[in-house]
Amino acid sequence: MAEVYRARAMAGPRAGWPVALKRLLPQFASRPESIDLFTSEADLTRLLDHPNIVRVYDVGALKDTYFIAMELVDGRDLGQLLAKCREKQIHLPVDFSLFLIHTLLDALSYAHNALDKNGKPLGIVHRDVSPSNLFISRTGEIKLGDFGVAHAPTTVTEGTVPGKPHYLSPDTLAGHSSVETDLWAATVMLYELLTLERPFDGKTPKAIFEVAKKRKYAPLDEVRQDLPDAISAIIDRGFAKEVSLRFASAAEMRDTLAPHFDPNVGTPLAIAAVVRMLFGVTG
Repeated sequence: MAEVYRARAMAGPRAGWPVALKRLLPQFASRPESIDLFTSEADLTRLLDHPNIVRVYDVGALKDTYFIAMELVDGRDLGQLLAKCREKQIHLPVDFSLFLIHTLLDALSYAHNALDKNGKPLGIVHRDVSPSNLFISRTGEIKLGDFGVAHAPTTVTEGTVPGKPHYLSPDTLAGHSSVETDLWAATVMLYELLTLERPFDGKTPKAIFEVAKKRKYAPLDEVRQDLPDAISAIIDRGFAKEVSLRFASAAEMRDTLAPHFDPNVGTPLAIAAVVRMLFGVTG
C-alpha cells in the first residue's frame, strides 16, 4: 500500500533531521478504507513511546498524497541480516540472537499493555511481527516498526488474516487474533535466528499453514547440538499445542529468556559491531 523514502525535515522543531517518509501509493489514495488503514497506523503509533519502537513524528496529506513522517532507522532490518547470514553460511552469535528477541518482547510487552490518554487499555496486537519489521541501526539501536495492521483482538478469517504466512499461528488461522499471535511469531523468529531455518515452511501459504497447524518442526536440539536444553524448552513452550501451556505474556517470555544471554551484547557498540561484521563498514 505504501512506499518509503529517506527524507529531511525542512521546518519545525526537527528541521534538518533525517526522517523516513512513508507515502500511500496513488492507486490507494482514492479508497477510504485504505486511507483509514494508513492513517490509523500513524494515530496508533503516535500513542506509543518506547525506545525500541519506531516513533511517528507527523501524519498528513498534501493534495491527494497521504504521508507519515517517522523516525529514520539508518541500518538494516533483521530479514536482511538473516539473508546475509544464509549467504555467508554463518550463525549470528547466540547471545546476540537471544538479546534481539528479548528486546522485541520488551517492545511488544509495552505495546500490549499501552493505555490511551484516559488510561484505557488500547488492546494493541501488532499482528505482523516478522524479521522485516525489526530494524537494527548502524549505531546499534533496535526498533520494532510497521504497526499498519495492529488493532485490538478481533475475529478474523483465514482468507483475510494479515501478516506473513511463515509467522502466523494456528490459533490466528483458526479465526482469532490476540497477544498469542505476536508471541507465536516471536518464537518463530527465535527459532529462525538460531538455526537460519524457518520452523514451518512450504511452497505455498496453504502448505505453510498445514505444517504450522500440525506443529511439524524439527526440534531445536536436532538442528543445533550446541545450544542449552533451556533454549529448546523455550521454543517448545512457545509452540505448545494448547495456548494455556505457552507463555501468557510477552513479559513472561522476555523474562524467561533473560538468564540465558550476556547482557553486555546489548550495548550499542556491540550491536553495531555485528552489523559491520556482516555488511562491512559502509554496507
